[in-house]
Amino acid sequence: MCLNQLRRKRGNAGLRAWPVAVLFARRGSGKTPMESRLKVLIAAFCIVSTEAHAYPANWDAPQKPFVLYGNTYYVGTAGISAVLITSPRGHILIDGTGAKGAGIVADNIRSLGYKVSDVKYILNSHAHSDHAGGIAALQRLTNAPVVAGQANLATLASGKANRDDPQYGELPDFEPVTRLRGISDGKVVEVGSLTVTAHATPGHTPGGTSWTWKSCVNGNCQNMVFGDSLSPNAATSYRYTDHPDTVASLRQGFAAFEAMPCDILVTAHPEANDLFGRLQHQAQNGSSAFIDPNACRDLVVSYRERLDKRLATEKR
Repeated sequence: MCLNQLRRKRGNAGLRAWPVAVLFARRGSGKTPMESRLKVLIAAFCIVSTEAHAYPANWDAPQKPFVLYGNTYYVGTAGISAVLITSPRGHILIDGTGAKGAGIVADNIRSLGYKVSDVKYILNSHAHSDHAGGIAALQRLTNAPVVAGQANLATLASGKANRDDPQYGELPDFEPVTRLRGISDGKVVEVGSLTVTAHATPGHTPGGTSWTWKSCVNGNCQNMVFGDSLSPNAATSYRYTDHPDTVASLRQGFAAFEAMPCDILVTAHPEANDLFGRLQHQAQNGSSAFIDPNACRDLVVSYRERLDKRLATEKR
């Protein structure tokens, strides 16, 4: 795959335009065609590059599930969030983690005493392999349709990033997803008494979507948020200053995110909101351990600063 990516970027002719030091790094007998020698070198480069960009180990590491509030549970891995919202008439799962995490998510659901087959919908935050790579496997276990932002449907269906993704060219493929349903801002997904609302928070990906719902304990209800990634991450050669539409989308996502009703926030990667740090206080604080009405606004402040800093750096 790495060689094909280089061909897309440089063209076949570009393979013959590499520096002389590279072309003659492996001379052999002189009978091996130049491109064959390059393939060996490029393959070695790809191995190093892939290892350098490998997922952090905790992304695929098991994490014991825990209650967030009321009927809402964390069922993701140690580094990628997935949330289960339960009801007597069926459940809703948000995100599928990566391909290796799908089994962890399923086991976590079972360990809580619920049937994976009772999941009626799988919702997606954005179509990257670390959040969508496990969805196809979970879909086989649940037979549930997958709901995502309209602009992410093509990527989910193909398992390949679109060119309008800022990280295009550096994203791994993932298993394609079937039975897709698009959703737009403000629309809802319902299962029994559950109502989950979609909020368009684009920028990290074009179809990025955050989700809100209410969970209650003894009549005390909290506004729950599964917040999509807002980070201005991009491929090495990508310049946000050359893509004002993407910058505008990020700022749109920031504004939508900080306007959401938000008492308990779960971010797509748990460390973004120190979720496990809050978990340590659960034994003492009980169901209030995760409550922070400022969480969404505070997170936007940090991401807005990151974007502004990147734009300033690119303009130098």
